[in-house]
Amino acid sequence: MDQLEFDFDVPEIDHPARKGKQVGLFVTCLVDLLRPVVGFSSVKLLEDAGFDVVVPQNQTCCGQSAHHSDDKSDAQDLARDVIKTFEPYDYIVTPSKSCAAILQDIYPDLLADDPAWQQRALQTAKKSFELITFLHDVAATERFSSRFQGSITYHTHCEEQDVPSTDKLAKTLLGKLSLIELREMNEQTNAAADPSSSHLTGTFEKEAHSDTQIPKRIIAAGAGTVLSNDMGHLMNLARLLKRDGSAIEVRHVAEVLADMADGPAIGEKQFANRKT
Repeated sequence: MDQLEFDFDVPEIDHPARKGKQVGLFVTCLVDLLRPVVGFSSVKLLEDAGFDVVVPQNQTCCGQSAHHSDDKSDAQDLARDVIKTFEPYDYIVTPSKSCAAILQDIYPDLLADDPAWQQRALQTAKKSFELITFLHDVAATERFSSRFQGSITYHTHCEEQDVPSTDKLAKTLLGKLSLIELREMNEQTNAAADPSSSHLTGTFEKEAHSDTQIPKRIIAAGAGTVLSNDMGHLMNLARLLKRDGSAIEVRHVAEVLADMADGPAIGEKQFANRKT
């Protein structure tokens, strides 16, 4: 995604305390390649909240795959690239829970053998936020321009099982939309099995169990749309639901909050006929 200026037709909101505060949007690989509407939605939400948003053209992968593959050298190189690219900005915001965790929790340890780089990593970690957390805790967003209508359920990303705060924050923000109905899922074993994340979900037996149980719990919630805040996680949910013949739409929560959920859902063909 290039560094662009965006002009959205939204209500003018004055945030004098945020004038000149720049957010560097860390788009993520999957959003850039497969779901750019999530990036555009993120820009809209951040600009509506009163921040200047920049999308650096030379941003790279956060190094998550290299880190989880124990490729320390490549992970360190990518971490340094991200740190250098985003140092000029007041905040770093990303629409990905897992990428935010890499910037916040992994970079300082990953670069611990170089005190100068570790210090820069610590500064990066302090100003890095997952999008929903930023909108709730930093921007303190109270209203959205979204006209999204329908029933939704929210599915927790596997990395949030021990610290489910983002899940709660997302539901708080969604609760500000007057035309939606939030339907809760059974929270037991709520993490979706992601074949690329066996380091997080444990044994393959547990993953196979999740592959069976997760779509059943989503369907049982009775909502027309399931939301979450990480593209890898959402793509896997779409795979599981499609496999089981479900018509439930899968979307990033940013699309709904930003009123940019008019296009095909994740896993749908670009020009598929939309259901009424």
